[in-house]
Amino acid sequence: MLSIQAHLSCDTGVASSILDRILTTPRDHSMTHHVFRYGGDFAEFIIHRAEGAYVYGFDGRAVLDFTSGQMSGILGHSHPEIVATLREAIAELDHLHSSFLSEPVLRLAETLTDILPDSLSKVLPLSTGGESNDAALRMAKMTTGGFEVVAFDRSWHGVTGGAASSTFSGARQGYGPTLPGALALPTPDAYRSPFVADGHYDWQGELDFGFDILDRQSVGGYAALIAEPILSAAGIIELPTGYLKALKDKCNERGMLLILDEAQTGLGRTGDPFAFEHEGVVPDILTLSKTLGAGLPLSATITSADIEQRCHDQGYIFYTTHAADPLPASVGAKVIEIIVRDELWERARELGCYMKEQLLELQQRHENIGDVRGRGLLLGVELVMDRQSKTPARELGVNVSKRCLELGASLNIGRHSMANIFRIAPPLTVTREQIDTGIAILDQALTENRGQYTF
Repeated sequence: MLSIQAHLSCDTGVASSILDRILTTPRDHSMTHHVFRYGGDFAEFIIHRAEGAYVYGFDGRAVLDFTSGQMSGILGHSHPEIVATLREAIAELDHLHSSFLSEPVLRLAETLTDILPDSLSKVLPLSTGGESNDAALRMAKMTTGGFEVVAFDRSWHGVTGGAASSTFSGARQGYGPTLPGALALPTPDAYRSPFVADGHYDWQGELDFGFDILDRQSVGGYAALIAEPILSAAGIIELPTGYLKALKDKCNERGMLLILDEAQTGLGRTGDPFAFEHEGVVPDILTLSKTLGAGLPLSATITSADIEQRCHDQGYIFYTTHAADPLPASVGAKVIEIIVRDELWERARELGCYMKEQLLELQQRHENIGDVRGRGLLLGVELVMDRQSKTPARELGVNVSKRCLELGASLNIGRHSMANIFRIAPPLTVTREQIDTGIAILDQALTENRGQYTF
């Protein structure tokens, strides 16, 4: 800093050069060498701006964003009502001490509880999904007196503290011990489960087996089971019909709380306002993030008045810097207003069925597509070397994904062991024409890469 100040004080030409460099956004991939690689390598496409269902490079090239940012931009990029809300809100209230409440926070809490079952009536506004899950796990531990937390063995609930301990699909190696009591339940993957015989998937048998194993490991300290209604990082694994109810029964039998993490499934994406409504199973604690802020950092942990009172009586603390911040709360309330007003869950159901039909047609033309699954506008496509062996075609997945990006569509694949699975989640504002474009690009990329793989 001293050397920069010295240059600035004696050489205005140097000062101008430094300011130019500071104020100029990096325009090529080589400039990324200053950024810590927090999740593998970065894409070679540097984004300049985004609008609607598209992101744009510095050269003006448009790319369909079929991941909604980080699976979050449920209304698309730069939605005009969200932009207007931000402009108005930041001029009035941006950040407060966490002991203060504000009108935007009260409005967010009321708006959320208006669209939830009566038992989910207490809202803790936070910033990220991992944070909301950590808050939920602390609630469950304090309420039950237990410490053991069960999650699916291909789960992803975050990389902070308790959330990281309950994340089994990755980010576990090299960091030392996780929290005590982290237990794993088999993921109900109908496409690959060993509990499939003669085309019949015995999910109940798999669930019973899983809990038999859990009960042998438990030291009698069950606190909670945390799960996504559709496991995203696992490759868009939808829980079988009846599974969620059976899961809730298993929890009740053991005095555990059921926490549902609806980071990606909440607020209409799956064709219902909340994914748990598909089978009418209400969790003890619900966590929302990603979609709640429509791309801005906003999350919420929501539970019953009884659990909130018991936690409060015992001195529950989850005091973070940005708890109950008014600026993101203003956005969250507007997001819910738009989704309810425009009935976007019905749009997600309709367009999701349309898109799934197009993907199933692709499956008929491409032997490498082993499975198409998901619900609403949260869909998965799994690539295999051949449908008989179901060997994951990870290299093909990487190559097809890169080619899609070159052709103008960003289709997300999982990392490492999930590199053969596309997670497709366009914004709920996507059009049929944009869906057709994205499917055509995927079709072309698969066709161009097909010759490199034998069946």
